[in-house]
Amino acid sequence: MSFHPNDIRRRGIAANVMIAGMLFFLTAGFFRSQVVQHQKYTLQAETNRLREIPLPAPRGVIKDRNGKVIADNVIGYSVSILAPKEDSLRAVMQRLAGTITMTPAQIEQAMRRFRRAPGRPTVVIPDATFDIVSVLEEHRTQFPGLIIQSAPRRFYPDGDIVAAFMGYTGEVSEAELARAVDSADYKAGQQIGKQGLEKQYESVLRGKEGSQFVEIDARGRIVRQTGARPDLAPVAAPELRTNIDMSLQRVAASLFGDTLQGGVVAMDPRTGEVLALVSAPSFDVNRFTGGIAASYYDSLRSDPRRPLYNKALQGQYPPGSTFKLATTVLGLEKGLVSMNAHMPVTCTGGLQYGSRYFHCDGKHGSLDLAHAIAVSCNTYFFQLGLKIGLTQLLAGGVELGFREKAGIDLPEERRPLWPETQDYFNRRYGKGNWTQSVTLNLAIGQGENSQTILNMARFYSALATDGKAARPMVAKGTPERKQIFNLTSEQLEGVRAALANVVESGTAQRAQITGVVLAGKTGTAQSGKYAANGKELNFAWFVGFAPADNPKIVVAMMTEYVPFQGATTATMASKIIEAYLHVKPVVKLAEGAI
Repeated sequence: MSFHPNDIRRRGIAANVMIAGMLFFLTAGFFRSQVVQHQKYTLQAETNRLREIPLPAPRGVIKDRNGKVIADNVIGYSVSILAPKEDSLRAVMQRLAGTITMTPAQIEQAMRRFRRAPGRPTVVIPDATFDIVSVLEEHRTQFPGLIIQSAPRRFYPDGDIVAAFMGYTGEVSEAELARAVDSADYKAGQQIGKQGLEKQYESVLRGKEGSQFVEIDARGRIVRQTGARPDLAPVAAPELRTNIDMSLQRVAASLFGDTLQGGVVAMDPRTGEVLALVSAPSFDVNRFTGGIAASYYDSLRSDPRRPLYNKALQGQYPPGSTFKLATTVLGLEKGLVSMNAHMPVTCTGGLQYGSRYFHCDGKHGSLDLAHAIAVSCNTYFFQLGLKIGLTQLLAGGVELGFREKAGIDLPEERRPLWPETQDYFNRRYGKGNWTQSVTLNLAIGQGENSQTILNMARFYSALATDGKAARPMVAKGTPERKQIFNLTSEQLEGVRAALANVVESGTAQRAQITGVVLAGKTGTAQSGKYAANGKELNFAWFVGFAPADNPKIVVAMMTEYVPFQGATTATMASKIIEAYLHVKPVVKLAEGAI
């Protein structure tokens, strides 16, 4: 076969074009990788030999209203391991267990952290003691991927005294990491607020994590720990200023001693600023930092006094006679009674209603409303409750806020219990299986009525001012007040005068304070529990404010399962008011008095 010269020339040209095209393609690829993407590949190569080590940020310091530190940061230590894969980490962990004490649970927890964030150093001991750190430093050559860091550790100078509102920090859980909205900026092993202020203001208190870069070899061993690349310093969070008065907080906590149970809330009725908040017995929040010992946690959970249960925010208790002021407000507001009005039935020790006899603690005779408040006459308030009627009483209780949270800036608050309508009783007892006698119990703070200590403080803040209830706030913020009832100035003055008479000549005489008119109400509710001697134990209440004519503080206090009545709680509560107003009480509670 012969080829024409033109065919040979055409084929040569085509071959040259193809070769030129291939050379151009190779040259372009070389230019792209070596010049255009030089920075990218350089960074990738550097990343292959550099590993980022997170530097925890100090949490924001929390202070009281006077600048005293409530939550601070101290130097602690964390131990981590830099491992290329899961098998390598487990092997290192097994060797580590031969050097220091490591439980199987700790090892598995570390493995879960690795699976969550394999690119980060795996935290092995988030809160290591100095002794553990010393031992590991001696054996550092045996663990090439070992990282020991000094890290800020949360510390609460007043430990158990602040537990009711402070909360604590702990390692972010897998459940928290699984929630996308919470885990956006969190990684396994990091600390997060778990309760109280630490949780409520987590976004403010957490700070911004920094980074340190270490150089590793092909086997993942650290060959240079400093200077491999400039560190990115962590950014500390700003401080959080609260309304708490730590001097007052200590006084309030001391009143419960080692034996009494209950809670107290002290607040400024004009602004809602929470001055003190206590739940007793308490627990040391410092022991929760970095992981709580199982033995201590089990002891708290098994304690019948329930120290982990926040009695000031979560406890739901019948308010007893402290609730008679709600009945009073509803009667006055609806024009059904006046401060000098008498009831048809004179108090001779109780009231017969239907087939039941409802008891009063005394034989008070014929009283007007003002004196009925002072001596806490059940007979009077049974009749006032019937005048108001169950439907209006239930609706009025809802309007006064006895079915809603007080709105404090803490995540643990529970909603109080109050029937919304008569349907509640149909659902609970069955239609036709209950009578209007439930009205009598509700009117005196018993029956289907369970309030929190916090919510009673909120209600009395409205009595102390102008019918507006203040939203309780632990942290500094803009005051919020809500109108919950409307009484005339004369009616409010009459109510406050009656509450002052409770202390001056009524059920709380031992709570008097020299130079200050204290206004308040005692309350004693049945608990259903009995002492060893067969005597029934009570929920003993006092809610009051002072000075009566210009209130600066309202205190709600409840002691649970006690053999005494609200008068004793009133005496204890007056000590809080005494401390805040810097005055002396008229009389001091005699040792052992009830």
